[in-house]
Formats: sequence, C-alpha cells, structure tokens
Amino acid sequence: MAEFYDVQEGADPQAREASLFAALVQALARAKADQPAWAGRLVGIDPAAITSRAALQSLPVLRKSDLAGMQRANPPFGGLNATPVGDLARLFISPGSIFDPEGHGRDWWGAARALHAAGIRRGDVVLNTFSYHLTPAGAMFESGAHALGCAVIPAGPGNTSEQLAAIAHYRPNAYIGTPDFLKILFDKAEETGQPADSLRRALVSGAAFPPSLQQEFSARGVAARQCYGTADLGIVAYEGDGPGMVVNEGVILEIVRPGTGEAMPNGEVGEVVVTRLNRDYPLFRFATGDLSCIMTEPATDGRTNHRIKGWMGRADQATKVKGMFVRPEQMAAIAHAMPELGRLRLVVTRSDEQDVMTLRAEHGAGVEGLRDRLAAKLAEVTKLKGAVEIVSPGSLPNDGKVIADER
Repeated sequence: MAEFYDVQEGADPQAREASLFAALVQALARAKADQPAWAGRLVGIDPAAITSRAALQSLPVLRKSDLAGMQRANPPFGGLNATPVGDLARLFISPGSIFDPEGHGRDWWGAARALHAAGIRRGDVVLNTFSYHLTPAGAMFESGAHALGCAVIPAGPGNTSEQLAAIAHYRPNAYIGTPDFLKILFDKAEETGQPADSLRRALVSGAAFPPSLQQEFSARGVAARQCYGTADLGIVAYEGDGPGMVVNEGVILEIVRPGTGEAMPNGEVGEVVVTRLNRDYPLFRFATGDLSCIMTEPATDGRTNHRIKGWMGRADQATKVKGMFVRPEQMAAIAHAMPELGRLRLVVTRSDEQDVMTLRAEHGAGVEGLRDRLAAKLAEVTKLKGAVEIVSPGSLPNDGKVIADER
C-alpha cells in the first residue's frame, strides 16, 4: 500500500463525491450572490440543485479560449475572482496573454499531494526549474514543496552551468521541471564531469515524457513521476503508484465530447473539463482544451479517486475548409441529430489543389439512405459538401479526435 499524503486519498468514493458536491452547492451560491460575472453565467441555475454529475451538466462550460476576451473587457480577471486584486498574493501573466491570480494560504495550487506521491518529503532539498518570471509554474510547485517542509532552490529554466554549480554545492535530492531539461542537466553534467548524482526523485510536467526517457532516468537511479495541471487550475492530476494519473482532491473532473458540455462514458477520450472549488478564484466547468479519458482499470495502490490517462492531445480541432471554419461543435450537432451513429471523424485532405472533406461514421448493419441523410446533414451543419463513409463499429480510434486535418 502506498504512503498517502493524507486520509483523503483512500476515502470512500461516495463520501468524497458527496463532500465535493456539498462544497460545490455552497461555492455556486457564493459566486452567484457576490460575483456579477458568475451571476450572469449562472442565470436560471439554482445552486441547491447541482448535487450530482448529471446536474452539473446544466451549468455552461467556460472555455479557456474565452478568458482573454473576458479579461480585456473586465480587467484584470474578467470578474471571475472572488477576492479583490489587492488582497491576492501574486499576479501572473501566462502565454497567450492570460492573467492568473494566486491567493494566500498553504499549498494554494494543490501541488503538495503530487510532490508527495513522487516521493518528496520534509527535509528534502528540491531544485525547482519551472519559470519564476511572470508565469505561475515556479511559484505553484514551490508553494507545494514548502507545504511539505522542503528547502527549494529557485532555479528557473536555463543557465545550465549555474544550475550544475548549485547542484554540486547544495546536493539537492529532488528535481521539479520539464523532463527535457532534466536530461539536459544530466547530459551537461556528464560532458563537464560535474556531479549531478544527488538527484534521486523528480516530478515532471509541461512536456511529453516518453517511455524511452523514463527508462533513461530510471537507469540513472532517478524515480520520476508526472503530473498534469494548468496555470488557471493548479495541479489537476498526478501519477501515483498505480495506472494513469489520480485526480487531485478538491477537483471535480469531467470528460466531455469536444465542443460541448456533454459527458462521455468512462474510457472514451474527450475534453478535460474541471471545476475547482477555490475561494479566491472559483472556476466552474472550465474547459481546458486538453484531451484525456477516465480510466476503467482498477486502482492498485489504494487511492480511490478517479484516474485519467494523462494528457492525450488538444481538443481544439477547428480547421478551415474552402475558407470556412469547421468546428468540433458541428460534429457534435451531427451526432446529436443522428444518435444511431457511433464515433464520427471528419477527415480533411487535398485533391487536385482543392480541399476535400470526408465524414467517416461508425454504424452496424446498413440502413437504407443513411449515407445520403448523413451527407445532407453534413452540408446543412457546415454549409460545405463532403463525402461520407460508413465504417464498422469500433474501427475509428478512441483518441477524442472528431476533425483530422491531413492536408
């Protein structure tokens, strides 16, 4: 059995769900009463009625792509912050000109649990190579390390020679940062003959961590774990001792059909939508634009929360065909209009210097006129003509992709 950060990790799933939704009802009521931005988004919603995942789907989805416009119209945070700006702890700007707050309090971003699962403990010395300049990642992980009782070297990215000097002097036993930069440090240490063998544990994020790199770190004696988070939400999920990534406590995570707020069955790939119950900056049904799925395999480490497969790509699949945008929401509209179909995938290619769309749809036994009806619906929804292919159930990949631009 894994050593848990606290008893919540092994809590009864039904008790956890009841506690989360009780807190959600209160958070929605506060937001509707005190925050005009949320009051406007929650018109017609009775907070007391949002007591289940099914009821949660009645709330509108807030897309990350909407934040920039909201923040320009109502700076600095689009009216989504519950705590006045001057009472916050830090104010950040992330790539894409998205502005993010940090409030006061222990482990505000929820990083300590992920660090603990990676084997980092009180008294450890941690090299934190995430950026401290305007973006929140450096502060996010530092606050989690301090909550555990660790000393932190605030290294940030780059400056490899100086970082190796710090490693040689302070002998940190843990690393936080991207997996790529950890490899750079090890390679440079090998090249220059400087010691980096004190590093024995790592929590990595922000970049792909392929099996080949995992094996390389393991061969160097480094136990590395991954976590998944965003600048808006903090740490959403982390790697424990079992399969996949465990959803962080205090977070309600849904997987929805891309372009909609409709929940997908467990095991199906879709867009990650997160509700974060934070008093300073509550976010309800925040669509990240990332793809993942809820795992159906049983846990093996005693942690009882939902698990996701980790980051599986982007849900933002809009593309232009003959000068017109085609969006995942349109594919969802076709799926709703023709529920007898299985998975759909619109494939965009080029032929004779022209854009070509082909809609592939899963269906079992042939139905008279199905191809023609589907072609008509495709033209109606997208205002573009396209070919239709009917394929056997289960033949399209379970990867969350509904539009594949192959030009």
